[in-house]
Amino acid sequence: MMKIRDFSRPPGKPFHLAEIDPGKTGKIKKEEAQERLAENQKRLTSLQNRFFAARSHSLLIVLQAMDGGGKDGTIRSVMGAFNPQGVEVTSFKVPTPEELSHDFLWRVHNRIPGRGTIGIFNRSHYEDVLVVRVKELVPEPVWRPRYEAISQFEKLLADNSTRIVKIFLHISPEEQAERMKDRMTDPDEYWKFNPGDLEERRRWPDYMAAYEEALSRCNTSWAPWYVVPADHKWYRNLLVSEILVATLEGMHLEYPKPPPDAKTYRVPKVKWP
Repeated sequence: MMKIRDFSRPPGKPFHLAEIDPGKTGKIKKEEAQERLAENQKRLTSLQNRFFAARSHSLLIVLQAMDGGGKDGTIRSVMGAFNPQGVEVTSFKVPTPEELSHDFLWRVHNRIPGRGTIGIFNRSHYEDVLVVRVKELVPEPVWRPRYEAISQFEKLLADNSTRIVKIFLHISPEEQAERMKDRMTDPDEYWKFNPGDLEERRRWPDYMAAYEEALSRCNTSWAPWYVVPADHKWYRNLLVSEILVATLEGMHLEYPKPPPDAKTYRVPKVKWP
């Protein structure tokens, strides 16, 4: 039986990415995984209905990965089970001049979902301790205090009824290379190719060090991190769906109660045309 806690760590215990196999699939077979994914998608649809109706919480899903890690595919394959009316997807790009004129969390806070809404971050505020660190866009005395600022920011959200689940899609350098080749040769993938990604790939060890520190220092009881082996898309999708089902079920959502006299109402008859 898959246990999602096996893909997280207790707060204070560090993540060591070199010890986590990106190609792991456990004992489950692809066909079984696809069947379970379909079942989980039905559960997610039902759970979101209750979540939307109750409007007691919001849910923030943070997705991070190396280039080619599968963030778009995960959103499409797993979170496609959600009703789009109750979902907001935000892809954080290079900050605009206006965003840079504020603190680094300003643009993020503006995109936090309201109650009854599921927010999905395709990349996130963690870029400010990842790419900013690796590419030395700001000095270390600027980015290093951001770990504490991020954890306190997420605590503020949690205290105000936002449930947070953070997922790192962990792929191997070998799998990333294959996906990059697809982007360069497949007409349906051309649009995803950016020559700059090849240069970023050379910084793999630096990114792994940055991810390990971010995952370890910002893994809290109110905003846990999960490291999902993502070389196999079918396993990735199943595991992410299991995490989301467990998260929503753990909120013990209920539909609002109807008026006490609801059964006494009668639907009026109309004549038309």
